[in-house]
Amino acid sequence: MSGDEGIGPATPLLIVSDVDRSLSHYVERLGFTCVVRSPAADAFFAIVERDAARIMLKSVGPEVSPLPNPQRHAWARWDVFIHAPDPASLAAELADRGVDLHQPLGVDDDDLLGLATMDPDGYVCFFGRPNT
Repeated sequence: MSGDEGIGPATPLLIVSDVDRSLSHYVERLGFTCVVRSPAADAFFAIVERDAARIMLKSVGPEVSPLPNPQRHAWARWDVFIHAPDPASLAAELADRGVDLHQPLGVDDDDLLGLATMDPDGYVCFFGRPNT
């Protein structure tokens, strides 16, 4: 790689219990856009995006349940970190949308300024940046 070339943002894949329920959360509550929903009739896969952030959602079936990191260990607080240059503005936007924050806006023990939300399956998304 040379010049301005480089790798892009990471896109996590979350195993969800119901793709359409998850889509409703990310699109209607958090302001993402659905860019892929497949198949059309009974979706088991989707991709949502907002600016440069993307999240893949997949329903594998009833035998494979979602397993968010915070359910595995209390120290594993999040499943997704999304860089947000202005967490205060995002917090205000989410408040206007009526979103209950899992972690309110603030500086955490890792010196990150941000906030966290929880989706219907318990996945926690932290939106923030280093507190510098």
